[in-house]
Amino acid sequence: MADFKSLQIAVLTVSDSRTEETDTSGKELVGMLESAGHALADKRIEKDDVYAIRATVSQWIADAMVDTVLVTGGTGFTGRDSTPEALMPLFDKVIEGFGELFRQLSFDEIGTSTIQSRAVAGLANGTLIFCMPGSTGACRTAWTGILQKQLDRRTRPCNFVELIPRFFE
Repeated sequence: MADFKSLQIAVLTVSDSRTEETDTSGKELVGMLESAGHALADKRIEKDDVYAIRATVSQWIADAMVDTVLVTGGTGFTGRDSTPEALMPLFDKVIEGFGELFRQLSFDEIGTSTIQSRAVAGLANGTLIFCMPGSTGACRTAWTGILQKQLDRRTRPCNFVELIPRFFE
């Protein structure tokens, strides 16, 4: 069996209204990733602005020590929701199955409202990027239902850790 590898994970909350004190989704992601044995590389809050989101994530994907980026918020259909538009142009490859599986899991919790989720994921410059809705429940669903296992090298038959360049140099 493969050994566990601790990942360096950055967390971005996209919100026009949340602060460090009120960012329950970002805090939940940090708590879950640390409980799983990963390290927090950085944490920020950005307004729902395409260029601010893109600039922050671009810094992280240019940093060889950031393995994964978790983004919460900005994936809905309101006029200000722009996370997919901000980040999809950065992707070298899209992970279609993330959004599909997230919506399947979410359906069991919130029913047909899950159709309004534009959860997306991709790989950019060897960095994994996962974008999920801004609710704490949605972050918990994404982490426990998908990310916790896919960010664990011991998961078989495959996992995303196997794609991170710094583990194979």
